[in-house]
Amino acid sequence: MKNYYFILFIITSFVVNGQGDCDYANSYLVSAYSHVKDSYDSNNINHLQYYANRSLESFKLAKKEFTNCNCKAALELTDKCIELLAKVDTAETFENGRFFVKRARDYSKNSVIEIDKCSAAIPSNEDNGDLAVAQVQGGDDLTDLQNEQLRLKQQQEALKLKEQQIKMKLAEQKEKELLIKKKKLILSYENAISSNINTYNETLNICGCINYKPFRDNKSLEDMTEKNIEEVKAHYMIRIKTMASEYVSLINDCEE
Repeated sequence: MKNYYFILFIITSFVVNGQGDCDYANSYLVSAYSHVKDSYDSNNINHLQYYANRSLESFKLAKKEFTNCNCKAALELTDKCIELLAKVDTAETFENGRFFVKRARDYSKNSVIEIDKCSAAIPSNEDNGDLAVAQVQGGDDLTDLQNEQLRLKQQQEALKLKEQQIKMKLAEQKEKELLIKKKKLILSYENAISSNINTYNETLNICGCINYKPFRDNKSLEDMTEKNIEEVKAHYMIRIKTMASEYVSLINDCEE
C-alpha cells in the first residue's frame, strides 16, 4: 500500500511542479535585461538596434513561458518592453531609438524584480499541497520523504532567489559606477573649458582687443549624464573645438 502512495506522491509532485514554474521565464527576463542594458550603452545605432533585437527575442521567449508562470505584474511589464523594443528598428535616429531602449530598460529591471517575487511565493503554495497530501495519506515514511523533498525544494528556491538578487545588485552597482565615472569626466571637461575661457579673456585683454565682448561658452542645457561615455567625449570635443575656433577668429579681428 505504501508503494502505491509513493507512486501517487511522485506523480502528484510532477504535476504540482509543472504548475506555477517561473524558472524559464525568469531566465529569459534576466537575459533580456542584460541585452537591453547593452543596447542602452551602445554608441551607435547599429549596436543599439542589434542588442535591442536580442532583448526583444528574449522577452518574446519569456512571454511564452508565462503560460506556466502565474505572474501578472511581470507579464504586463514584459508586454510593455516588447512594445517599446519593437519600435527601435524603425527609429530614424540614434536618439529616438535610445529613448525607447531607456524606457524598456527601466521596465525590464522591474520585470525581473516582479518575477523574483512570484518565484519566491511559489514554494509556499506547493508546500501546502504537499503537506495536505502527506496528512491525508498518514504514512510516516512517506511523510518523512515529503518533508525532505519539501526542505530541499525550499533550499533550491532560496538559492535561486539569492542568485537573482546578487545579479540585480551587481547590475545596479555597475550602473552606479558608470554614473560616477561619467560625472567625473563631465566635471573634468567643464573645469578645462572654464580654464580655457579665463585664458582666452586674459589674452584678448593683454592684446588690447578693447572692442571684444567677454568670451563665453554656449553651454548646453542637456543632461550629459543620460549619455554614454563616448557621447560625452564627442559632445565636449565639439564644444572645445568650437570655442577654440571662435577664439582664433576674435584674435584675428582684434585691432592693433
